[in-house]
Amino acid sequence: MTKDHGPSIKNDEQYEALRDQGYSKEKAARIANADAQKAGLKGGKHPPYEQWSKDDLYSKAQEIGIDGRSDMDKSELIHALRNH
Repeated sequence: MTKDHGPSIKNDEQYEALRDQGYSKEKAARIANADAQKAGLKGGKHPPYEQWSKDDLYSKAQEIGIDGRSDMDKSELIHALRNH
């Protein structure tokens, strides 16, 4: 039986399956809460990370709390942001 994770998780069954696959709590919750119709659509209006400046990438990494960002070059920041 699927555990009820409260109102913050919209699809408890999917959340548990993602956690079993090794996803972090944060990422599993984001995916489980995504609107099913929008989940497969292309992202927002921002250009790809490759077109961002290193300073913008650093700011985004800082905003979401990526550790070690000050020692990263542009490609490492892109990789860290995509795999957060």
